Amino acid sequence: MIRDNQGNYEITEFGDERVRAFVPSPLPPNPPLVMDGTLQQDLEAAVLALGRLDGIARHLPDKALFLYAYVRKEAVLSSQIEGTQSSVSDLLFYELEQAPGVPLDDVVEVSNYVAALEHGLRLLSEGLPPSIRLLCEIHRVLLSKGRGSTKMPGDFRTSQNWIGGTRPGNAMFVPPPHTAIPDCMAALERFLNAEDDGLPELIRAALAHAQFETIHPFLDGNGRVGRLLITLLLYDAGMLRQPLLYLSLFLKQHRASYYELLNRLRLTGDWEAWVAFFLEGVRATAEAALSTVDRLSTLFRDDRNRLGQSAGRRLGSALRMHDALKARPILSLPVACRDTGLSFQAAASAMKVLVRHRIARELTGKRRGRLFAYDAYLTVLTEGTEPL
Repeated sequence: MIRDNQGNYEITEFGDERVRAFVPSPLPPNPPLVMDGTLQQDLEAAVLALGRLDGIARHLPDKALFLYAYVRKEAVLSSQIEGTQSSVSDLLFYELEQAPGVPLDDVVEVSNYVAALEHGLRLLSEGLPPSIRLLCEIHRVLLSKGRGSTKMPGDFRTSQNWIGGTRPGNAMFVPPPHTAIPDCMAALERFLNAEDDGLPELIRAALAHAQFETIHPFLDGNGRVGRLLITLLLYDAGMLRQPLLYLSLFLKQHRASYYELLNRLRLTGDWEAWVAFFLEGVRATAEAALSTVDRLSTLFRDDRNRLGQSAGRRLGSALRMHDALKARPILSLPVACRDTGLSFQAAASAMKVLVRHRIARELTGKRRGRLFAYDAYLTVLTEGTEPL
């Protein structure tokens, strides 16, 4: 649907240029979103897939392990969209404090993303509602170290930014001037917490994400915060009891459509096209997550059974080492000792069993400081995370 007056342009000065910066109208859209038969079916399919994922997640025997894996994969993907070149393995090496050759600035950004998500979830669990404060807190952690640490972590920008191009004058899109941000964000906060507009929570998340990206309130990190906002809203609404849904892979794979649809709704008010794209992303992502959960569950069960059939008297320590590798698919022996409670000699013997069964693989080729990888697990975990 085409709508007029989705916002207005304010003329700002940038250097010696006069720039038209777009200030969006408050949500919800006016006229209201048209939930025709097709869009309603899209919503029902997305809600069903999300419900199945949440149901499976509640019965996982190793919830923490799946969350560990998913959060890190999402951190890598979301950061790649912003231009980093880090991989899941880079992040895991960094977390082991064994990162030779890793692009440090990139991996610090990814590590910050993990910390920001965990901080946001903790704040919501403590009763903080979706709000300006929540977003600023997430942003503060996201930019706490590395390249973004000089770009006003936790505070709204005080200068003009832009998307695409080398300056506002040739940019693809110019967000609101900094003087408009407090009012824009206050209106978004009211929308996030509205209880009388009848909007389904998935629709609210779709609209809120697009609006946040249009406002672009921070000097850096807006894309990552906007993607975190989706998961946090669904978690807060009770649609996800565990944060297992992340759209970054879908958005990475369909980034041209993503940017085109966001730009279209700003120009024409076609919120329906954007919402349909968003709901397809939720459905596809939830179904892919279900498939991954099933594949990993099967992998872990089969490998455990293999150990049970042939590990002999070392079975107990081998199973503890297998559990340690599930928790950290790249692992050093000192960390394994700490995580399993095994002596160094027992841990080394148990790891030999896993290497012999081709469950683990030694990475360094050295006698000291050895690292071991759970290759089959990493293969599943890293699908789709190749740098752009």
